[in-house]
Amino acid sequence: MVVTEKRSKLQGRYIEDLGWFNPHNDGFDVNKEAAKNWIQKGAQPTDSVHNLFVKAGVIEGAKRPVHKRSKAKTEETKAEAPAETSAAPSA
Repeated sequence: MVVTEKRSKLQGRYIEDLGWFNPHNDGFDVNKEAAKNWIQKGAQPTDSVHNLFVKAGVIEGAKRPVHKRSKAKTEETKAEAPAETSAAPSA
């Protein structure tokens, strides 16, 4: 986990290293003081990092959903919504 500028490249330079995460065994380590400092300065963590910060006790609150919605379901709901409004009788 690193602090970067929004406009920097994905694998480019970073400002500060806050910790690490191993997805194979769900192990992680966070520098809590540095993370709190950057959040107070206005840094916005990604949804996954936000959830790790909640789990580590860096920030309080609910975890954010990080599941991607399938495009087929979102298109179906968009297509159904106008049909429902036009089916209502007009007065």
